[in-house]
Amino acid sequence: MTASFTGSVFLGMSVDGFIARLDGDLSWLTGGAESGGPPDDGAGGDFGFSAFVSGIDALVMGRATYEVIAPMDEWPYQGKPVHVVSTTLEPSADARITVHRSFDDVVAALTAAGYRRVYVDGGRTVHTFLTAGLIGDLTLSRVPVLIGEGHTPFGALPADVALEHERTEVFPGGMVQTTYRVRPPA
Repeated sequence: MTASFTGSVFLGMSVDGFIARLDGDLSWLTGGAESGGPPDDGAGGDFGFSAFVSGIDALVMGRATYEVIAPMDEWPYQGKPVHVVSTTLEPSADARITVHRSFDDVVAALTAAGYRRVYVDGGRTVHTFLTAGLIGDLTLSRVPVLIGEGHTPFGALPADVALEHERTEVFPGGMVQTTYRVRPPA
């Protein structure tokens, strides 16, 4: 699929590679160090998330990810267009989002809008964009916890995806954040 944008990923995950428990629980990621969540970064910051979001033009996510974010007290994407891929969410469900029924529909909309860098979020959505060759970089923040089983965005792929290491940062408390550039297929 031809797209005018590059997809960028910014995910928190367990050391064993899961982004959520099988039941969707994220308490190990969001609940703070005392409940197995990420430790403080030492400066009361957000591990680079705000800087990342400031560098994107729009976001795309699946319905499950949207349902986790929608009830937050503060919408984390102020001023950024948010696109949600869902076959069940009503198009008028939330004025902050645009609903698309399929992957092809959302890619066409993102391309038509002329976006250059799009934040791709959520396990199935990341996997779909990665499989289609629409991801240009991945920032993976590994929280120092093993959860044993859960959801991963890195299931079966049609071919290996070669990555080039850009940087790694270790935060106080043990979170390791690594950014990779996706190498074009040979």
